[in-house]
Amino acid sequence: MNPSTRPPLKTLADALGELLAQAKQLAAAESVSTFDADGRVLAQDLVSALQVPSFDNSAMDGYALRAADIPEAGAVLPVSQRIAAGSVGTALAAGTAARIFTGAPVPAGADAVVMQEECAPRDDGSVQINAAVVMGQNIRKSGEDIARGSTIIAAGTRLSPAELGLAASIGCASLQVARRPRVALFSTGDELVMPGEVVPQDLPAGSIYNSNRFFLRAMLQRLGCEVVDQGIVPDSYEATVAALQSAAQDCDLVLTSGGVSVGEEDHIKPAVQALGSLDLWAIAIKPGKPFAYGKVGGAHFIGLPGNPVSSFVTFALLVRPFVLRLQGMQNVAPQAVTMRADFDWPRADRRQEFLRARINAHGGLERFANQSSGVLTSAVWADGLVDNPAGTTIARGDLVRFIPFAQLLG
Repeated sequence: MNPSTRPPLKTLADALGELLAQAKQLAAAESVSTFDADGRVLAQDLVSALQVPSFDNSAMDGYALRAADIPEAGAVLPVSQRIAAGSVGTALAAGTAARIFTGAPVPAGADAVVMQEECAPRDDGSVQINAAVVMGQNIRKSGEDIARGSTIIAAGTRLSPAELGLAASIGCASLQVARRPRVALFSTGDELVMPGEVVPQDLPAGSIYNSNRFFLRAMLQRLGCEVVDQGIVPDSYEATVAALQSAAQDCDLVLTSGGVSVGEEDHIKPAVQALGSLDLWAIAIKPGKPFAYGKVGGAHFIGLPGNPVSSFVTFALLVRPFVLRLQGMQNVAPQAVTMRADFDWPRADRRQEFLRARINAHGGLERFANQSSGVLTSAVWADGLVDNPAGTTIARGDLVRFIPFAQLLG
């Protein structure tokens, strides 16, 4: 291709914005058991029908009493009742205390709980209060965690174990969640061989094992997708058209790796264009410049580069937010942290770079020595990516933007 006809480089921010603009939320939702909702995206606001706690209760083991009955430390009160969690006491008579345990309802009339470590039970059935008492102390008020009628989890939230526990605390045995996106996955390239089909010593010259298919499938599944794995498609136009037609029939997204560059053996572009539409983007990131987005019938199409690290990084930065937005999640940006670089990177690049790095024992970042787009060991070694702006060098001690893989791989 003549350099003058090459598409201009598109910034990552612009590419992501254009991609997310196409990611309309899938219409259907489904009800799943709260036990099975981890990682799913909530389809409707979760509104509480009750107060949590539902009654005033003791925050610790101790004695419930009226603060006015303890003018100073050392006062003695008779113990009139014992209230355990799960039981309900009677109204507290003035001038008395109730032995109470954590989580038990505070009896009517009591306005404070004194922890047992500040109390001294006496043989005559009374208790000496050895601390000053403040009205309201150590009482968990009804509704202080959740008020009746309040939205406790907003639609579009990706559910974690904490949200599941919160939903259960208001009695939700099931939740309305976004339907799982159905994603067709295939690779292109006659050079690709599946592990298990050929032992390493018999691998033909020029052939490589298909690693991309394994990590892309796993990344999709972590995002809650139903993956339709269509395997490796031969490098022919007819085979590519047939694979795309089959994939688009009942899937929301068709995802490929390889075949989105301008090589003469890359058939993705003409095949997608024959069945729908396609834009080939040159994104100003390193690794991962070639990227394709289009439509095949009613399905979205995304084509990733074939180099393993390029495919890995572009999935994390572009496909992950796209898939989450299909499920109705609005905040899809990974959370970065500022950390100290314990390395030098003296070569500024015109593209935004994502350097594989890990956290060292001194709380700084060290980088993997070989940042080539074909070195998948760098992704295994690293804890995340240093997001280095275009045209920027890094000197040891500089503060850099670091995106942990925990933000990108789940």
